[in-house]
Amino acid sequence: MKKTGAQILWESLVREGVTCVFGYPGGAILPAYDAMLDYPIRHILVRHEQGATHMADGYARATGQVGVAIATSGPGATNMVTGIATAMMDSVPIVCITGQVGSKAIGSDAFQETDITGITLPVTKHNYLVTRPEDVARVVREAFYVARSGRPGPVLIDITKDCQQSSCEFVWPDAPKLRGYRPSHTPSSREVEQALDLIHSAKRPIILAGRGIQLSNAREAVLKFAEQANVPIATTLLGLGAIPASHPLNLGMMGMHGEAWVNTAIQEADLLLAFGMRFDDRVTGNVKTYAPNAKKIHIDIDPAELNKNVRVDVGLIGDLRETLEGLLPRIEACDRTDWVSYISMLKGDSAVRDIQNLPDNGHLYAAHVINDLWRETRDRETIVVTDVGQHQMWEAQYYKHEEPRSLITSGGLGTMGFALPAAIGAKVARPDAEVWVVVGDGGFQMTMCELATIAQEGIDINIAIINNGFLGMVRQWQEFFYERRYAATPLVNPDFCKLTESFGLKAMRVETRGDVVPAVREARRHQGTVLIDFRVEQEDSVYPMVPAGNDLHNMIRRPSAIVETGADA
Repeated sequence: MKKTGAQILWESLVREGVTCVFGYPGGAILPAYDAMLDYPIRHILVRHEQGATHMADGYARATGQVGVAIATSGPGATNMVTGIATAMMDSVPIVCITGQVGSKAIGSDAFQETDITGITLPVTKHNYLVTRPEDVARVVREAFYVARSGRPGPVLIDITKDCQQSSCEFVWPDAPKLRGYRPSHTPSSREVEQALDLIHSAKRPIILAGRGIQLSNAREAVLKFAEQANVPIATTLLGLGAIPASHPLNLGMMGMHGEAWVNTAIQEADLLLAFGMRFDDRVTGNVKTYAPNAKKIHIDIDPAELNKNVRVDVGLIGDLRETLEGLLPRIEACDRTDWVSYISMLKGDSAVRDIQNLPDNGHLYAAHVINDLWRETRDRETIVVTDVGQHQMWEAQYYKHEEPRSLITSGGLGTMGFALPAAIGAKVARPDAEVWVVVGDGGFQMTMCELATIAQEGIDINIAIINNGFLGMVRQWQEFFYERRYAATPLVNPDFCKLTESFGLKAMRVETRGDVVPAVREARRHQGTVLIDFRVEQEDSVYPMVPAGNDLHNMIRRPSAIVETGADA
């Protein structure tokens, strides 16, 4: 039976299991939108195409399935670039579909023409320009395969308007075969033997747990490995939740704003086991002084990651879960009690500096808000979606994630404006989960137009704005490294409550510590989205902090004056 390219597009998406797409229509994609009405796919109308990509991203991170965003040509397509780059940096499987001007108009600077495949080439795993309806089904089949296989990532399909309008016989292809694409790898036996020798001879090993654990569903294998070999686990930002926060071997987050004892232990380790992480500069600090006495084993699905940032002694290329399951029968029990006890001792100094343990001085700190939010929401399945900045780091430090995919955040690209639309995607994907947005007052204003999407689509999430009246993390850097010269970081904000209420949504403002818990409880009882504007201390900082490019053990700790008095920085 003959179908148009637009019909074939939706037929193919249905066959890939797609039930929801996030998008914004326009002239070059109108044939596809017209055909969409005849297919059982929910369309979420966004207010900006960047939001569509973040929603598809949040959908994918919350489920592990491929998220789909759709837009028209020209500015519609270029508005997607930030979201595509965000997904690329964090290995998120999304497929972005853009309309393109007619084939004969390509290269003529036609209205709303842009070479989107050229623009997105560096930030996609693969992309396509489709000009014939005969190619649509094959390309969709390949795009989903590429997006979800191996190291996941974004794929873009650009379809000309005449392709959408033309007809051909619809044929759903067999499993895709792409020449030169090898998503599966298996480590060599020689490398496995080398790794086992290093593991069994190590006295002070540390596992570095990254997002790859969640991508390969390797949680149980990592826990068995750690317990069998008695090896403590440090996590990256994107690795939070991969291992239960309450597990006795879980040390917490490492790196620039990681716990001091975690970074110290890494610097004193004699073996690092990097599981599905990529030695990001926020994790290592100065690579020349990074874990100077440690041998290093790196397991990753992407061969390009091995020895890219840090030279390793053994690199095992392969799926993390499958590789660990191959190693487990040969992992011998080891007594590393002294090493584990030593790390526990390191925690003591950090505990007395923790702002949670200081007397209440009447000020509302962001850490209090996050800690109370965690205590109030841990009774059910909760997903927290954060933006980027100080609140992101406080969330990572004070919200104790027990389950995979319970924290969604932009780690690699650090995209402000990510949280609100990504949370919409997460809620659409997992409607039974409670979803909280934790966002700064700066980042929220980048995509707050999506409040209209929430209102129109009836999305039920809660939003916690950590409002300090600054671009907080930039201000902190200005305080530490630019003599408190606050250039372009103070913010004059709108009334977030009135703004939210103008969309018919509920809003509250909290200015004291005692009002945090009642507000969270009221938001949870309310049917529908609630925004809480938490007015926190303006010049509070995230501690500890490893200055960019500095040695990992050279941390800025919470000042002694604050330790003694609890006064402001």
